[in-house]
Amino acid sequence: MNTMTPSRLHWPSLTAGLVLMLAGTAYPLVFAHADGRADHGLALLLFWAMSAGFVRGVGFIPRRRALRLLLSGWACLAALAWGALSLAIRTF
Repeated sequence: MNTMTPSRLHWPSLTAGLVLMLAGTAYPLVFAHADGRADHGLALLLFWAMSAGFVRGVGFIPRRRALRLLLSGWACLAALAWGALSLAIRTF
């Protein structure tokens, strides 16, 4: 018998995931350097934030502790902030 309570949508995380998905689709050069080469570090951070945003945003909470930490709303925020800092440092 499953005693876990169902979780609900987490709108901030879901919104972050959707915005990252739409921004990356509409303007994929955000994942690239000025010369057109892919910025794999930035892409990793933004894809991690997007994935964590979708997972937590739809209300799924993994049972395993490591996945619960990596795909949490806080992980989404941390990866997004780290990616924004990386992008800000790259542009200045």
